[in-house]
Amino acid sequence: MNAPTGFSPPPGSQAALLRAEASVPLDPVPTGEPKKQTQVIAIYGKGGIGKSFTLANLSYMMAQQGKRVLLIGCDPKSDTTSLLFGGRSCPTIIETSSKKKLAGEPVAIGDVCFKRDGVFAMELGGPEVGRGCGGRGIIHGFELLEKLGFHQWDFDYVLLDFLGDVVCGGFGLPIARDMCQKVIVVGSNDLQSLYVANNVCSAVEYFRKLGGNVGVAGMVINKDDGTGEAQAFASAAGIPILAAIPANEDIRRKSANYEIVGRPESEWGALFAALGVQVAEAPPLRPKPLTQEELLGLFKGEAVGRGQVLTPATMEDMCAAEVFAKPSLEVVYEGS
Repeated sequence: MNAPTGFSPPPGSQAALLRAEASVPLDPVPTGEPKKQTQVIAIYGKGGIGKSFTLANLSYMMAQQGKRVLLIGCDPKSDTTSLLFGGRSCPTIIETSSKKKLAGEPVAIGDVCFKRDGVFAMELGGPEVGRGCGGRGIIHGFELLEKLGFHQWDFDYVLLDFLGDVVCGGFGLPIARDMCQKVIVVGSNDLQSLYVANNVCSAVEYFRKLGGNVGVAGMVINKDDGTGEAQAFASAAGIPILAAIPANEDIRRKSANYEIVGRPESEWGALFAALGVQVAEAPPLRPKPLTQEELLGLFKGEAVGRGQVLTPATMEDMCAAEVFAKPSLEVVYEGS
């Protein structure tokens, strides 16, 4: 029920605190250079394609190689760090900030950032379903990071995990505002994940035309079954393959059990060690996005339903009955 016009909540109440917070102007999103030569890398991909799996193992391996790594989950599902912490969920920055503000307490680093074997990790979080904009939550989350001193932190690599199949502004923030140096896309040999990868390439190209500097460093193929569509896409888009993680039962089972497979001593250690080198050294490139027809052309006809004819519907179809044309009462003037 809406409050009556002119209603003022009692001072100190939760409603008053929320209203006061809503009236504070938003800070501009920071676009300054990170400290020293920190590489800020945004990883995009279709939901469920394996970004979190890839990033958890990649960040773990890079830390074992002596690098200082910060992993930031920017997916509203807040599951980027769950594999890293054995299935445990991190308190998100947005949720923690809201609780702290209601309690009149400041947010400290230890409230939102956690570490394991040299990897530092945090989750931005997002609103519950139907209760806000996920992209706006991303923007708000980065504003909070700036207040916590983001640009004074000393890391070799900051890895940002972004959902690629959401196109609203907040999720394109690193590309649109040059907040990262390069983008990596995670995909597989299926049309939907490559459609998302192509959209990310399109976004990078669009902002490059507007004077942006972000490029695509390459693609990681996850659950590679050897059919070759992802390799064909990368070749057509002009970006390299940084690693191909096979569709392997051992990897699937360990990932499902929240086990890190990217350990130096493991069977898959060499793969993630090589990926770490590629991620560090691959230059940001200007991609060549594919048209829809070019993208469909990477797949066999039976895989994407080509050959079908688009048959226009009629008014009779829509009404499920014969439709009689009514005479128009429109007045048409001579010479009009």
